[in-house]
Amino acid sequence: MKHYNLSRFCLSVLLIFSFQALFAQDIHYIQFDATPLAVNPAFTGMFDGNMRVSALYRNQWASVTVPYITYGASVDAPVYTDKHGNYLAAGLQVYKDEAGDGNLSNFSSMASVAYHKFFGSAKKIKDNHSSELGIGLQAGYFQKSIDITSMFFGNAYPDGNYWLGLGNSVNYYSVNTGLCFSQGLGSKFNYTVGLSGYNLTQPHDAMLQTQNKEVGLDKSFSGVFGANWMVTGRLSLRPSVLYISKQELTAVIVGNEFHYVVIKKQANKNATSVFLGGWYRTGDVTSITAGIEFRRLRIGMGYNYNIKPLNTSDGSNGGFEVSVRYIGPSRLSSSRKRVIPSNSF
Repeated sequence: MKHYNLSRFCLSVLLIFSFQALFAQDIHYIQFDATPLAVNPAFTGMFDGNMRVSALYRNQWASVTVPYITYGASVDAPVYTDKHGNYLAAGLQVYKDEAGDGNLSNFSSMASVAYHKFFGSAKKIKDNHSSELGIGLQAGYFQKSIDITSMFFGNAYPDGNYWLGLGNSVNYYSVNTGLCFSQGLGSKFNYTVGLSGYNLTQPHDAMLQTQNKEVGLDKSFSGVFGANWMVTGRLSLRPSVLYISKQELTAVIVGNEFHYVVIKKQANKNATSVFLGGWYRTGDVTSITAGIEFRRLRIGMGYNYNIKPLNTSDGSNGGFEVSVRYIGPSRLSSSRKRVIPSNSF
């Protein structure tokens, strides 16, 4: 049996569930652009290719006995394209968080579908001025669990009576939806905006068996903006803003990625590039990201530093993460290439 300090256990519980309360889809990682299906269901299938596969690993709060670890993976692809280039896409994402000697964990598996409609004449498409509207729906299964038997609370709380009535796990289902719009304003600038809503069915997620069983998760909403500006033939700026709201809790992540083409190829998608980004989450975190893109493979790393008072709680350890994404070649004709304004999404 492991000896566990009650105050640190309470802290780990508080940290994990406070992250979940604030970020609708557990968007507590830095590289939120690496997990587009979690940001907005309408981003499902929204890329220039026939399939997108991504994975993410994050390690944070190392000072809380057992670090808070996140694993995630997703895959999405167009499943039907009509003669006008409009398409239906489907995707699947899974995530798991783990922390503490009590194995406090959260698991989610979400399935997404999205329909994308093109707007613009043949001339607008040729001049890179076409637009795309997408609407997405997402539904999935969630599980939260904790192992009380692996912990010792001391004489003050014999047999863990402090947590009397706390179950080992809870399962629930949730539904999310999203809307996005993309537009190209010539060959050097394009943008994406999106709105999404989460926990629309307000599922019950309380692990306490005698309290709050009648209270469901609050609905939450997010807005996102991303752009891609080709400053020169090699350098592009990719600013992004993510806004999340859940009742009185709000968060804003804002920043920019500098993207530089090191080796050009005949097709831009096969170029070798490097990127460096800086991000700020209002009031608590600053972050830096960096990585490389080779052909259609993108490998990124990120590190965040918590601003006071959070840096005192985590011992100034911050959080580290790594992401990998691969996009298969597109089968669309060059005249109907998807308008993907920001590579972030």
